[in-house]
Amino acid sequence: MSKTPMRVCVTGAAGQISYALLPHICSGRTFGADQPVILHLLDIERAQTALTGVKMELEDCGFDLLVDVVTTHDASVAFAGIDACIMLGAFPRGPGMERKDLLAKNCNIFKQQGRLLNDIASKNVKVVVVGNPANTNAWVAQQCAPNIPKENFTALTRLDANRAQSQIAMRLRTPPSAIEGAVIWGNHSSTQYPDVSHAKAATANGKTPVTSAVNDPSWLHGQFIKTVQSRGAAIINARKLSSAMSAAKAISDHMRDFVCGSNGKVVSMGVVSDGSYGIEKGLMYSFPVICHGNAYQIVQGLKIDTFSRRMMDETMKELQEERDTAHAFLFKDADALARSKL
Repeated sequence: MSKTPMRVCVTGAAGQISYALLPHICSGRTFGADQPVILHLLDIERAQTALTGVKMELEDCGFDLLVDVVTTHDASVAFAGIDACIMLGAFPRGPGMERKDLLAKNCNIFKQQGRLLNDIASKNVKVVVVGNPANTNAWVAQQCAPNIPKENFTALTRLDANRAQSQIAMRLRTPPSAIEGAVIWGNHSSTQYPDVSHAKAATANGKTPVTSAVNDPSWLHGQFIKTVQSRGAAIINARKLSSAMSAAKAISDHMRDFVCGSNGKVVSMGVVSDGSYGIEKGLMYSFPVICHGNAYQIVQGLKIDTFSRRMMDETMKELQEERDTAHAFLFKDADALARSKL
């Protein structure tokens, strides 16, 4: 192996998503078939025994690309010198918990972790936040890491995009790979907008617009969107656990494209808005992007109809509200200090 090993941190590493994700990383599916990795696995102190078991299983798998495994409950150890950070860990929403209380808990976690990334990770570290509320947690971490390019912070919406792609494929009875251009706008929440108005399906007659191939506007604007928006909740109701296998595959897809490029394919990522499509600049919002050269570009020039505009604005409003709540928690100490000096 001639490449320098890539240091990859996974937070919440003793959990079920990490358990499903680690084989993707160690087999070369995520960062490349010739890319060796050193894993930094972070979880809370009481999960360290389970994390030791995960490390033992990784050793027993005999992955050629796995150089070493670091397990720890200390983020200052886990984030040191890392090249990629997959942030699965977040404070879960409990019964009766208000959304603002959840944001307050996670704001504190991602403020601390963002500062550590800023201080001790590689200055070109690539970050994907999965722990919910993913978009706003990613925004908080990015705000606290001014020395890292803001474009390096992303939120996972690839799971939603994969779900959308699969729903269309099942409807048309084609392989999911036959569907391209199904994208997610906005928040990883029930307000997200799964959009296939620019998607195409590979058919016997060549590439056909999905809207024409499906030929059912009421389904596309109704049940299709609701199914994708609520798929996570449906899986929890069925499994009594959240998505793990599909989430792990989506994380691997996201990071592979982010680091290695999407080969011209349009994919969905929660990224810092540059003002495209009338989305407030600075919001962590899911856009259609193309990845290349260790970077991404938001796809430009897509026609936005009245229905799409309404859906995109609705999810933007939710993200603005989350951002404003998080901002109040994030900067309350600085605001109090400023007022004390008046």
